[in-house]
Amino acid sequence: MTTRLQRREFVKISTLAGAGYWLGASPARAANSANEKLNIAVIGVGGRGGQNLSGVSGENIVALCDVDDQRAGGAFQRFPNAKKFYDYRKMFDAMEGDIDAVVVSTPDHTHFHPALAALQRDKHLYLEKPMAHNVWECRVLTDLARKKKLATQLGVQRHTLNSVRQAVELIRAGAIGTVTDCHSWIDSRRGLPATPQEFPPVPDHLQWDLWMGPTAERKYSPAYCPYNWRFWWDYGTGETGNWGCHILDIPFWALGLVYPTRVDASGPSVDEQRTPQELSSRLAFPALGDRPAVTLHWYQSKGGPPALKELGVSGRGFNTLFVGSDGMLLAGFGSVKLLPQEKFKDYKMPDSTLPKSPGFYREWTAACRGGDPATCQFDYSGPMAETVLLANVAYRAGGGFDWDAATLTASNNPQAQALIREPYRKGWEVDVA
Repeated sequence: MTTRLQRREFVKISTLAGAGYWLGASPARAANSANEKLNIAVIGVGGRGGQNLSGVSGENIVALCDVDDQRAGGAFQRFPNAKKFYDYRKMFDAMEGDIDAVVVSTPDHTHFHPALAALQRDKHLYLEKPMAHNVWECRVLTDLARKKKLATQLGVQRHTLNSVRQAVELIRAGAIGTVTDCHSWIDSRRGLPATPQEFPPVPDHLQWDLWMGPTAERKYSPAYCPYNWRFWWDYGTGETGNWGCHILDIPFWALGLVYPTRVDASGPSVDEQRTPQELSSRLAFPALGDRPAVTLHWYQSKGGPPALKELGVSGRGFNTLFVGSDGMLLAGFGSVKLLPQEKFKDYKMPDSTLPKSPGFYREWTAACRGGDPATCQFDYSGPMAETVLLANVAYRAGGGFDWDAATLTASNNPQAQALIREPYRKGWEVDVA
């Protein structure tokens, strides 16, 4: 298997994914009937993992894997008949033939390894955003899921919200004309956590070596785990990785975006270890089908990006602004607004064209049984996750680059290229051939 797509295949994937088509066939392994329960293993069952576990709890939960007994304790009590593991590798060794599908909800730096192991063993996969810790990992998982025709879903749960669907339908109906510019943001200053000064012993309930996974060894500190890992580059992807897939899902879906061809970013001085408290990026997408080229701006910015003030728009309660030839549209997870309001005061919402979701988790379990693909399966969500991570790459590399998605090449920026695929510590190397 390779991450370097042949040009003909790449063009086909970009065109179909941008148009909203699914590229796979029926899943390779499905339950024998629509009524048969799936045997599901869940890797990472504390925090967000506990919520994902609840989402699939109507199936047979046959295995639970977590490195933290304390965080996982509630899940262990809820499913006393599920077999318990610390190490996903031992879980697969012991139970591979008893598992139909896998849910992975670990910290970002440990998404890839268990997800790859699941796909290599022909297991359907539900994976938390932002899919992986670097662009290469995202591409490997996307390619392998397609090759094996497995049912996948990325944890972009807000995809089913009515306001998101309305925004997509308004843009597709041409309510604000032709859109060539879009601004999306997370209103946040989280990042640059305090550097630990003390390193207490590893708690008895935590398997620290397994928690570190493929990253370089470092001393345990509660500054990293159980939550603030998100704001350390070795483990997390900052607020861009945390929120980017949720928010950029709106323009990706509405505009049929796939892979950018140019990525630029700026912000405060780069900290080698910690993610920033603000960031501004610009991603250029080429024309596709009947859609012209689009410039997508992504920001981490308290109070929203400067573009809102420049356009005289209040972004309070929203996270995305589409700028069209005939108006603007504000979108968020609670509502949508057409601007200028006076122009659109009598506008009638177009008839709904998007099928309603039976539920985000049900989409995936139905796909595992041979039904329609889930809405955030990897051929759609993989390019989106790569784009989110590319914004981080441009910021960390101190400048932009032309991007060749077919070969995963950042032109004329060796610092950026070095971040596309990261090294693993000894014992965590992978074989994707």
